[in-house]
Amino acid sequence: MFQTRIAGIGHYVPKNIYSNHDLTRFMDTSDEWIQARTGIQERRFADRFGETTSSMGIAAAEMAITRAGITAQDIDFIIFATLSPDYYFPGCAVLVQREMGMQEVGALDIRNQCSGFIYALSIGDQFIKTGMYKNILVIGSEKHSFAMDFSTRGRAVSVIFGDGAGAVVLQPTDDSKSGILSTHLHADGTDAEKLAMYYPGSANGMHLDNPPVWPDVELGGLFMTEELVKDGSIFPYMDGQAVFKKAVVKFPEVILEALTKNNLTTSDIDLLIPHQANLRISQYIQKVLQLPNDKVFNNIQKYGNTTAASVPLALSEAWEAGKIKPGDLVCLAAFGAGFTWGAALVRF
Repeated sequence: MFQTRIAGIGHYVPKNIYSNHDLTRFMDTSDEWIQARTGIQERRFADRFGETTSSMGIAAAEMAITRAGITAQDIDFIIFATLSPDYYFPGCAVLVQREMGMQEVGALDIRNQCSGFIYALSIGDQFIKTGMYKNILVIGSEKHSFAMDFSTRGRAVSVIFGDGAGAVVLQPTDDSKSGILSTHLHADGTDAEKLAMYYPGSANGMHLDNPPVWPDVELGGLFMTEELVKDGSIFPYMDGQAVFKKAVVKFPEVILEALTKNNLTTSDIDLLIPHQANLRISQYIQKVLQLPNDKVFNNIQKYGNTTAASVPLALSEAWEAGKIKPGDLVCLAAFGAGFTWGAALVRF
């Protein structure tokens, strides 16, 4: 059985920079308020028209493919992780296949939000290990800015998120001591509604204490009423405290699970790249695991939370900065809506 190595890494961020101060034009907030709660100083927003989740993913993919020393024609499977697809359906993976002129290869979309890239990496790892595919493109990309409530009402959520993309190319290797050592995936749907975007959706507000009155009750469907727009129900909802409390438990738990599986300890980690959800969460995890500053990579200060894109985006930046060297043990971890979480240990 093969091991899976990360043969190429790439990322893309939009050119439009929005600082915390810029957001004060739209809502009652401040740089001090945002930094104190999240550590975020600025984020990138994609162009409203012409720049999409898939187009950003393609830009990251092109970089990863070039660095892997192959062409788009060599890719034999695509996995695309996002919560903000171009269309309700079809998914972004087929759009990547079309726009990059690839062969008629399989294309899979992952909807696991912040942990989507870790889930996608794990799936790709299984395909490589069994010998089914030889060049798998894994993308995490998000365009959050088109669906945020940029008003004082929505500030608790909208100040956190940004746009961007990251990608890797997975290939087989005969070196049993390198590549992806293991991946670990978990979920607990008990509090699924604590972090969710309810519409459009077939539940039609069943989770709400006072669900909206639909114009055609017997038909159901994806109706968008004026009431939903006015009360903000069409925007993402987050119980920040509930997310924080769960994340600070499950993050270190799954990291330690991965280390234990491979007979390693936290002292063996050369670099931890956590999902960039909140700098305060990352700092708490660092404290629990007793890792020094040079062993934890954060870029949420520049980009905000890019959910499925955050891990590959940070991985790409860390690699470019020379923080990942051959032989290094890198731990990737994420926690997000669902709740879902996971970790991967990679020996470069």
